[in-house]
Amino acid sequence: MHCAPCCTNLDHCPTMVYHALEHEELFSSRRCILVNGPVIIGAGPSGLAVGAGLHKQGVPFVILDRADCIASLWQNKTYDRLKLHLPKQFCQLPYFPFPPNFPEYPSKYQFIDYLESYAKKFEISPRFNESVQSAKYDETCGLWRVKTVTDNCEVEYICRWLVVATGENAEKVVPDFEGLDEFEGTVMHACDYRSGEAFEGKRVLVVGCGNSGMEVSLDLCHHNAFPSMVVRSSVHILPREIGGKSTFELATTLMKWLPLKVVDKVLLVLARCMLGNLEKYGIKRPSKGPLHLKNTKGKTPVLDIGALHKIKSGKIQIVPGIKKFGPGRVELVNGANLEVDSVILATGYCSNVPSWLKDDGLFSKDGMPIRPFPEGWKGKAGVYAVGFTGKGLSGASFDAIRVAQDIGKIWNQETKQTNHYLSFLRSKILQ
Repeated sequence: MHCAPCCTNLDHCPTMVYHALEHEELFSSRRCILVNGPVIIGAGPSGLAVGAGLHKQGVPFVILDRADCIASLWQNKTYDRLKLHLPKQFCQLPYFPFPPNFPEYPSKYQFIDYLESYAKKFEISPRFNESVQSAKYDETCGLWRVKTVTDNCEVEYICRWLVVATGENAEKVVPDFEGLDEFEGTVMHACDYRSGEAFEGKRVLVVGCGNSGMEVSLDLCHHNAFPSMVVRSSVHILPREIGGKSTFELATTLMKWLPLKVVDKVLLVLARCMLGNLEKYGIKRPSKGPLHLKNTKGKTPVLDIGALHKIKSGKIQIVPGIKKFGPGRVELVNGANLEVDSVILATGYCSNVPSWLKDDGLFSKDGMPIRPFPEGWKGKAGVYAVGFTGKGLSGASFDAIRVAQDIGKIWNQETKQTNHYLSFLRSKILQ
């Protein structure tokens, strides 16, 4: 696939880009499309939020996604019982609140319905089934070149701005365990788990003790399975609500008046009072507080919705780290052997940005912005990042608003200048 070279710098000529876009059919026959505005990679909540902000300012854009639907992580890679972990007011996207009849913690299906309505309201129509192979800034023409593959055809988009909205959870993390290939039972990542119905009466090892690991273990209990959960390191577990108020909301309120260290101590005292001493069940707390770890390491505390009750009653067995697997069993680091029928890897996700974004200076080798929040949203040469704050949907919304406003400001200034120039030419012609 070859594109005509960009020999003209279009940075300050939106009319030239517009003229090129009008002839997209010609470019498409050569699989090369000039985009009149930014290209947004990712049609999840982050990409949709940026699109909504651009739409409100009249800025055209193109959203690309490798999946066949918006929010594919939510639609295709989450378990049925999933609900938002935070109250809905902290999870809604900009310019469009949740319907008032939604519960405090909407289900995944309600959240998907909300996102579908969001896309419809802001006239967002992503181009699906387009997998980005590379995105690189062309210094010669001052534009981004985004190469995709769709239906075995290569397409190249050329644009002024690039918005990376694939987020922190683009690819599943699958650890390399010794002997796992010898294990004779079912092995799956949590992204492929939907319900515990198929595991009734089975001994299931859940690897990971984050929110997903806890909720998958709880769901297995509800379907009469026998889960064991691997707790390899320390973890903070907090009640989802304290005194009828969201723990997250309480922490946010306290942070307005108290230092982070003090708020962490308050949360831990309250958690100890409500949940008790968890060490006797095999769960150790980290030496640093939950908010400190969230801000510095991106480690989210577990918000308990019932798994602890099952742990205390023995319905969920806590086991230490894994040494190796064997046929129908797993050997733990303490020397114990555990017979299991299935393994579910609740081992999280990671960014895939380094695999396709070339030499941008905004992202580190692990696919996260080099500069921490709130400074990691903008790079050089018109590249932006949304959904990499480690602060969930509220952080993504915060960055999305800034990105859309930044692009919109430049766009409208240059459009105004171009319109002024066209008016000047028109007046000269009419004289």
